[in-house]
Amino acid sequence: MNARAAADRFLASPALSEATRRAYGHDVGEFCGWLEDRGTSLDAVDVRVLADYVSWLGGARRGRKLAPATISRKLAAVRAFLRHALGPERVPDARLGPRRARRLPDAPSAAEIEQTLEALEGEGPIALRNRALVELVYSAGLRSAEAVGLDLGDVDFDQELVHVRRGKGGKERVMPLGEEAAFWLARYLRAARPALATGANDAFFLSARGRRLDTSTLRRVVPHPHRLRHAFATHLLDGGADLRTIQELLGHSSLSTTQVYSHIDPRHLRRVYDRSHPRS
Repeated sequence: MNARAAADRFLASPALSEATRRAYGHDVGEFCGWLEDRGTSLDAVDVRVLADYVSWLGGARRGRKLAPATISRKLAAVRAFLRHALGPERVPDARLGPRRARRLPDAPSAAEIEQTLEALEGEGPIALRNRALVELVYSAGLRSAEAVGLDLGDVDFDQELVHVRRGKGGKERVMPLGEEAAFWLARYLRAARPALATGANDAFFLSARGRRLDTSTLRRVVPHPHRLRHAFATHLLDGGADLRTIQELLGHSSLSTTQVYSHIDPRHLRRVYDRSHPRS
């Protein structure tokens, strides 16, 4: 089986989003080139071949070393390609990538959040939209795509809830709507959105042309919007929320993903221990 032809068929698959297709394109092409250089056919790929590839990526045959996260990303793309080309049963499930160093989320303090929000104050519909958007992302701990994916009907002011219908993996969840976020969202709907709306668009947050915002707009407003999500989780933890609750609010499928927050402040663990254990 020709690896390049198989890669072209994989990347043309309608099952891949355009963003995934772009992300996989370089990594799969690099793998095909590596197979060609060593004279290995696609049909001959097994766990030993993949282990050699990971070693090559790690610098043993490249003259430079890639970060573990980069190697893991490239290997994920190659595994997806092999599942498509050879079938799931032919893809080795052994752990091959290097262990990634545990990184703690970089969460801004409450004072930094206040400064960020105050810096967004200004005149006009766009300034009001930006303030409402960032207030909501921090208040509800939303991912960027979740925030810009909201429709008008997803925000329930009466029940003080936000219905997140475009969560990661297509999962839905319901988030509490904080008072500050509700105030700014209501102001935006009343005083800014009508000036931006140019057609029958149900998107909650609109661009200057009346279209649904994309995540790049949020990144221009706040360079690293995911830090707001980390701040949401960290500040809840500091305030006494338990990890199970934070897991539900963040939409994590596994508690192990949420547990990274328990390592941020050992003082929090001490407070929980002192409050909960009879022999503390």
